[in-house]
Amino acid sequence: MKRPHVVLCRVNVYPLIGVFFLLLLLFARSAESAEPASTNIPLDSPVYLYLDKLIGLGLITSDIRGIKPYSRAEAARMALEAEQNLGNLEGKKGRFAAELVQRIKQLATREVSLKTGMDEVSTFSFTPIASARLRSVYLDGVARSYERPVHDPGNDGVFGIGSGLRPVNPYPSPVQQHGVEGTPLLEGNEGARYLKNVNVQFQFSAEAHLTRYAAALIEPLVLYQRSGSTEVYVNKGYLKLGGGSFELEVGRDAAWLGPGTRTAITLSNNTRNLDLVKLSSPEPVSVPYLGALKYALMVSQLDRTDTNGVVRQPWFYAFKLAVKPTNSLEIGLNLGRQQGGTGVNNSFGATVRGLLGGTGADNSNSVAGFDIRLRIPRWNNMELYGELSGEDAASFWPIVESYVAGIYLPNLTSDGRNELRFEFYYGNNILSTNGTFPEGYMYRGMNLGPFQGGAAQQLSLRFTHFFSPRNYLSLDYIRTVRGNQGTVRVNRLGSFDPLGTMQAEETANAGRISWSFPVSKGLDMHAMYGFERIENFNLRDGVGQNNHLIKIDLGYNY
Repeated sequence: MKRPHVVLCRVNVYPLIGVFFLLLLLFARSAESAEPASTNIPLDSPVYLYLDKLIGLGLITSDIRGIKPYSRAEAARMALEAEQNLGNLEGKKGRFAAELVQRIKQLATREVSLKTGMDEVSTFSFTPIASARLRSVYLDGVARSYERPVHDPGNDGVFGIGSGLRPVNPYPSPVQQHGVEGTPLLEGNEGARYLKNVNVQFQFSAEAHLTRYAAALIEPLVLYQRSGSTEVYVNKGYLKLGGGSFELEVGRDAAWLGPGTRTAITLSNNTRNLDLVKLSSPEPVSVPYLGALKYALMVSQLDRTDTNGVVRQPWFYAFKLAVKPTNSLEIGLNLGRQQGGTGVNNSFGATVRGLLGGTGADNSNSVAGFDIRLRIPRWNNMELYGELSGEDAASFWPIVESYVAGIYLPNLTSDGRNELRFEFYYGNNILSTNGTFPEGYMYRGMNLGPFQGGAAQQLSLRFTHFFSPRNYLSLDYIRTVRGNQGTVRVNRLGSFDPLGTMQAEETANAGRISWSFPVSKGLDMHAMYGFERIENFNLRDGVGQNNHLIKIDLGYNY
């Protein structure tokens, strides 16, 4: 977030770093340069669980997981790597791993066949129903509103150390947070919001391939809500050219930048999918002296917004570079930026400052930072990971930081069928807010990054037991706190009022139980029940709220 009279950073190095590494790629040699173009795996597909488990079993070491979605060719590559290493496991653990590999190969048959040379490349192929999902959601509850004024204390340091990078209390009035939660107890829905009572959603994908160099997908979606509304739209639709170390994608698609599985600060699947142009390496590139590398650069334009008469329609671009210098360490750089468009200074000088600057005088709003993932083989491949991103920058370092931190225990028991994941999110008071773009770091009223919004904290625990790859049970505990920092006085409408009452601290405790199991050869069912108790709902003292949610999915090759 940048204010006109506060100079935060003369040079923002993140775009420069990105350009440097993209140029470096021109000289890199990639063994996967002739790999097939393929469509992407949905972000809520169990394939990600399977791959995480195989990595946790020590069968995959070439993974880079900070850029999602994976292409089917990338999933096939990792499954084949795991298959080659199955001899390293014995007994029940080895048989379980073999079942996981086989399931992934079933969901990426074309790509496995092309990579192993078992199938010839056809000139053209078309699959009218490559995957499908029917979802029913019953909700008895109310989503949180993130519309709230919040105090910005200023006087920031870096990593909580030091002070003075911004003035103390530089602004007389609080910062305004915007947005909405989406659906209680059900995050990451690519912008689909479920209302009270019954919701029914159906989507399917059709795929086409032209030789090994082009792939296309379209995914229509129908959402019926008993409240009376029905939406029909294209959830995804894109054309991909190339593969391996260089791929061009044009169309509408989901994106996730960051090491977390529940939250990403820079870009997540919280909002509707963006219409974008994307350059990326769907499979790792080998770069001398750096090791394995993946990158993604995407450009889009957000919707036109009108906030109290301030009309904006900025361009949006995001960049992610992930490097893996060793088999156990992954390091990433992230950047998400709104810039230019309707209603701001689009002069050459302002645009250059927006691209390379980071001052209060440019025409942009950025979220940028870095992440790290460390695997510890001697501790049963336990993983530690984290993302730290700033809403501003001072010299090089991101400030007014928000972060995600996690621990993944893939081998809670010796058979490898039980795992535990802990993840903690901290959102800074001014995360996703901005003076140039009053709507904030949003798309269609929802945060481009964390679904929890700014000025909030959340911890989650998930235990999962695998009976088999298609039959697994998960238990979640989630605790969310808002209003324990940055509170201000408000009137009855929730607007800032120095003579009003102080906002209350909102706490929410939630639990979920979910079970996935096969119905037939191609069909799987996923059933979930969740309950949430909220105290001081929407920061109003004494207001309680109970949320119940039941979800049943029936998926085909999903």
